Amino acid sequence: MRRERSAHVLVRYADFRRLFIGNSVSQLGSSVTTVALPLSAVVYLHASPFQMGLLGAAALAPHFVLGLPAGVWVDRLPYRRILVGADIAQAVLIGAVPVLALLHALSLWQLYLVVTLAGVASLFENVTAQSFTPSLLPRDQLASANSALMAGSATVSTTGSAVGSALVTLFAAPFALALDAVSFAVAGACKARISSTGPVRRTVGRQRLGAEIAVGLRAVLTRPTLRAVMSAAALGALAGQMQSVMLVLFLVQGLKLSAGFTGLAITLVGVSGVLSAVASTRVSRRLGPGPAFIAGMLVSASAGLVLVLAAGPRPVVLAVVALAQVLRGAGPSLYGVNQQTLRQTLVQPELLSRTNATWRFLVYGLQPVGALLGGLLGSVDLRLTLVVSSVVMLLGAAVALRSPLRSLRETPAAATDLRPRSGRPADPPDPHSQRPAA
Repeated sequence: MRRERSAHVLVRYADFRRLFIGNSVSQLGSSVTTVALPLSAVVYLHASPFQMGLLGAAALAPHFVLGLPAGVWVDRLPYRRILVGADIAQAVLIGAVPVLALLHALSLWQLYLVVTLAGVASLFENVTAQSFTPSLLPRDQLASANSALMAGSATVSTTGSAVGSALVTLFAAPFALALDAVSFAVAGACKARISSTGPVRRTVGRQRLGAEIAVGLRAVLTRPTLRAVMSAAALGALAGQMQSVMLVLFLVQGLKLSAGFTGLAITLVGVSGVLSAVASTRVSRRLGPGPAFIAGMLVSASAGLVLVLAAGPRPVVLAVVALAQVLRGAGPSLYGVNQQTLRQTLVQPELLSRTNATWRFLVYGLQPVGALLGGLLGSVDLRLTLVVSSVVMLLGAAVALRSPLRSLRETPAAATDLRPRSGRPADPPDPHSQRPAA
């Protein structure tokens, strides 16, 4: 089947369209939170660099603690029910922040609690959505579908960051989070309309939790292409979170930008991400998914190094910040589309939930460590944090360069993998990957 454009995929497959709309609505609200939550901590609650690191770590800790069993539990429940329940939970949790602020009762420990519990819901939602997508449309349309999801995410992030900047300017930062709570409620209603409940894994009996977790680990670690992508992405996630928790502090305290300009700088990430996501399919066809993944990591690593150079007259500072933010948005869209498509293509459908959960454990599980390291280094010097984290990200790109990804010019059509250096035979083709469209 000829690969369709992202817009055609949205028109043709109704259930995927409902998932796309639900994700986009919730991400619109969450992009407001991207601006409002750190500003709530920094401006409203006067958080220190180390406390900002703890806040970032609290949001990501569920991926490390629950990442592996999440895939097994997701496999045992209808996907649609998990998605709707996760959205409702996040609506209640995020909605509690503006209520507490209105009552003058908001404190940092409450923010820690909210972001931790919301992180649990987000973990299950993301594992489920990534596992659900391949069952909502033919597998040869996954690249277009992931491009649409990435472009939609970047688009709403841009809009949400701009809205968040306006709301933060007009109101105190905690009250802007009310929009995110509403967005999760609307997203849950959209996903409830998906007609499919998701594939049901039929097994004779039920394996122990540890045995099922081991299956997911093997699915990632024994495939050389996925192993290389995972290793590079893990280093990138570690470094990216080191930068992320310090970014607002660096812009506000280091460069003396106002809350409005800080929001606009974050908005530029979304604008760049939209353009990169739209172009990602074309770039991947020209370079190949492996080289495109590597290029995305190199672009992302350069963002921090450029931002370090922000100094001197105010126009120069603003120009350097703008360039750094454009690079920060372009890189993740380019490597994100390719890594997700490779994972969904190379892994059999019945293993995908456990593989996605393993992925989030191994990659996102390092982000709390990155947040803490960023907080510690940021307490010493904010520019040093940018330099160190950029070097770590470059190491991730180097890992990818020394792997089969360097020569991967086409997306595999089935659950196969490149031959490892040891000479072990490639994984057998996935019989489900060639099934006709529903």
